[in-house]
Amino acid sequence: MAYDEALAARIRDHVLDLAPDAAEQKMFGGLAFLIGGNMAVAASGNGGIMLRCSPADTDRLLEEPGAETMVMRGRAMDGWLRVDDAEIDEAAFARWVRIGVDFASSLPPKR
Repeated sequence: MAYDEALAARIRDHVLDLAPDAAEQKMFGGLAFLIGGNMAVAASGNGGIMLRCSPADTDRLLEEPGAETMVMRGRAMDGWLRVDDAEIDEAAFARWVRIGVDFASSLPPKR
């Protein structure tokens, strides 16, 4: 499944407000937004938003509406979430994007 280009545009608008130097890269079947080479948030090829967060915050964030653990190759990944954008309002959407951008910004840049 191809990623939703309208969703990618919404994410782009929020990401660029927070991190004007963010880069875009197709990955995981979607369009990812990277900060310093670290993935922050993506329009997932499976629908919805995929984002990174602190692994220590994963369980707490999973209690939020629309959030679920990201599963990659059959493995649940702490620090990676999928959020169903259809289940959240614009304020929650912006908050999820900020969580991804803030976490990616906290990581050392990749070379």
